[in-house]
Amino acid sequence: MRRALATTVTVLLLAGCTPDKTAAPSVVMEDRSNRDGTSAPVADPLYPAYGNPALDVLHYDLALSWAPQPRTLTGTATIRIRAVSAVSSLRLDFSPAYSLSSTTVDGTPAPAHITDGDLVVDKAVGAGAVTTLVVGYSGTPATVPMPSHRGDVEPLGLTVTADGSLWTMQEPYGASTWYPANDQPSDKALYDIAVTVPPGWSAIASGTPGPAADGTYRYTSAVPVASYLTTLAVGQYTKTTLTGPHNLPITLWTRPSDGEVRLDALRRLPVYVQWLEARFGPYPFASTGVVLVPSRSAMETQQMMTVGADTVQDAASATAVLTHELAHQWFGDAVGPATWQDVWLNEGWASYVEQLYRTDGDAAALTRWEQSARASDADLRKRLGPPGSPRADSFAENNVYVCPALMLRQLHKALGDERFFALGRAWAASNTGTARNRADFVAFVSKQTGRDFTGLINAWLDSPTTPS
Repeated sequence: MRRALATTVTVLLLAGCTPDKTAAPSVVMEDRSNRDGTSAPVADPLYPAYGNPALDVLHYDLALSWAPQPRTLTGTATIRIRAVSAVSSLRLDFSPAYSLSSTTVDGTPAPAHITDGDLVVDKAVGAGAVTTLVVGYSGTPATVPMPSHRGDVEPLGLTVTADGSLWTMQEPYGASTWYPANDQPSDKALYDIAVTVPPGWSAIASGTPGPAADGTYRYTSAVPVASYLTTLAVGQYTKTTLTGPHNLPITLWTRPSDGEVRLDALRRLPVYVQWLEARFGPYPFASTGVVLVPSRSAMETQQMMTVGADTVQDAASATAVLTHELAHQWFGDAVGPATWQDVWLNEGWASYVEQLYRTDGDAAALTRWEQSARASDADLRKRLGPPGSPRADSFAENNVYVCPALMLRQLHKALGDERFFALGRAWAASNTGTARNRADFVAFVSKQTGRDFTGLINAWLDSPTTPS
């Protein structure tokens, strides 16, 4: 997610430092999430009302239809689920804004109801068993409050605009405002999304674009996706296609109100991808792109970034936003946090990489940034706590951006360019499709570099004051 706007540190980071030519062995971690959508769900300590660690969703097949008038979303969600442990019912997060038209489990009708934001299907499933749940539903989408004090805070989930368009941003939860979901970051799944819209309208979703015909737009995610990283936008859009490095397909979706200046700014995406690939390895997915929406924020939704038009008003603002969200495709999307307690693992990397791009090779900026960032860090830790222990009512505020970016800066200085970028490449490539935690990261850094950085990392994540 785009860094919090209210207290952003404006002094820039430095890209360069002394190269270290010493090679380090690559490390492959235990695989906890396979390309078939298998995950290891865990209860989220910050938002325990969301997610069900007893269930592992393997695949979502969403067939959706949007009618701008009377503002009705109709859907059939076919969800393949593995029971991690024996359950007496299937429980997923789902908005009470919808009415159920049918529910079946493995082709047999099953009683179901929506209570307190949960879809509960009365069907027992044994531990390890895989079952297919099909849910038919319809209704008018409704958002939920965002648990944060950020300057760009907005309601979470699928939003209906005055002209009947749709858009969504849903970190840390909010996917369940438009489909039944195990709405927690540790349960990544594969997706097929098909959206039918009226003539003259377009539907944009996360994943690799497929064929569009008869008003139906299709998208597929072949690398597992966390629910908060899915997106949906419907409106009267214009499609622009670009080609990135090694023929990477890039799709831009803009509205007439967005103007040529914003579109021209988005056209620099291939430049940003090329810069990132040179440091962190190949782009981890089959396609990328941007859809502009009427938001004050931006989000790294997987393969199709959801960007508020107001955040890319000119080339400078677009550079900051797009490099940040693109960096997330490696750090947050390919590999992300198992729980929201480790949101620093997303935002620290994206914040640091954003600034590395903006100050590429400007050594004089380093001292200025570190002094300014340390002053900001001290204030953030005092007001919001250390980044390793974020507060549930202060989601994604600046302590999980600035403080871990400084921690990465210390690693960068200790390792030098070559070994630091090798660390970033290996972390993303070795863990693509997985959800990880702090212990995983600490162990990986130490093994990858051949040095024990446990004390440094933990100090920057846990200290109530800025480490020396």
